[in-house]
Parts: sequence; C-alpha cells; structure tokens
Amino acid sequence: MRILLSEDDTVLGAAVRDQITADGHSADWVHRLDAASEHLRTIPYDLVLLDLMLPDGRGIPYLRALRGRGNATPVIILTALDQVSDRIEGLNAGADDYLIKPFDLAELTARIGSVARRYAGNPNPLIQHGDLEIDLAARSVHRAGRLVPLTAREWALFEALLGHPGQLFSKAQLEDKLYAFGAEVESNTIEVHVSRLRKKLGTSVIETERGLGYRLGRG
Repeated sequence: MRILLSEDDTVLGAAVRDQITADGHSADWVHRLDAASEHLRTIPYDLVLLDLMLPDGRGIPYLRALRGRGNATPVIILTALDQVSDRIEGLNAGADDYLIKPFDLAELTARIGSVARRYAGNPNPLIQHGDLEIDLAARSVHRAGRLVPLTAREWALFEALLGHPGQLFSKAQLEDKLYAFGAEVESNTIEVHVSRLRKKLGTSVIETERGLGYRLGRG
C-alpha cells in the first residue's frame, strides 16, 4: 500500500515511517496539512495516518473538509488526545480508526491491516486461493501446508494483487504501491518480484497481460 503520514514529531514520524516500510508499504511523510493536501491532490493513496495537532492547523476540521470534498481515502488518526470525546469527534469526522500516543508499532501494523481488509471488502484475515492458505493478519502464506517465506516487498506486491482479484495493474501502478515519492526504482524491479513470487507460490499465481500489466491468477 501507499501511505501518507502526516506527523510533525520527527522522532515518532521516523519510527512510524520505518515501521511502514519494514512492513512492505511505501510511505510519504509530511509535517503540515498544506503539504498533505498537495500530496492527496496528485497521488492516489491507500491510507492516511493523520496527527491531529500540526503546525498549520488541527486535524479534525481538515478531515471533515476532506470528507466533504468526497475523498474516501481511509484515515487512521494518531494523537495524544485520549479523552472519549476526542475519539468520538475523530470518528464522527470520518476517521476509520483512532490510535492514542504512545502506541506500540506492532499495534499500528495490525490496525493498518485491519482497515485495509475492511476497504478491500474482506474483513476475514484468512483466505484460501488454490493450494495457498493466506493469513492477512499474520502476513504469512502456506502452500500445500508448508510456510512460504516472503520478503516485505514480495508480500506487498502479492497483497496488492490479492486485494483486487481480476483487476489488471500496470507496472507503474504496482511501483506506486511499493515505493515512496521520489524513490529510485530499477526498471525491472516489478518483473523480478513477480518472477520470485511465481517460483515460491506457483507459476500461475500471477498472470501477465503482455504490454499491459499483471493480475492475480486463478486459484
């Protein structure tokens, strides 16, 4: 997934960004609401992590305005405001989840996964695809009963295809999901990851439409 992180605390922001990328997602980190708006105008994000107290404004009015413009990108609020009234206000403004600082980074990973599954229309973390048993919460794949180790990038690519069965993804779309803004991407990176996934999970797990892109294969 491609995630926009809006957080002005440099220590926490760096920790969250590193956690996101370690999980195989791409992360763009901004420190102000105006920068967040600029990114959201130009990049189709899968998720926004939003701090409520940023130098140029508060997150709640910003979120209300975002939803008012019809932007349905999932949002998880990250904040030190821990009163029940604060949580209610955030959720009523359009947030999908609310995480109180300080929080465990493993919990952040779990909540990101939970929100992603809900928006993919499959809240069940366990999926059967052919001879593959996939646990979205544990980020693991078993093939014919045996655990298949995947790298973070391999998992992120497979998860993107798995979340949209039948949808054709161009190479550029997959690169956008795996790499942050401005990151240098080798021209054959997606091809390499697809090849490795086929070796690990079966040659038919990913279908290629020559010159167009990739989709999840039939199970």
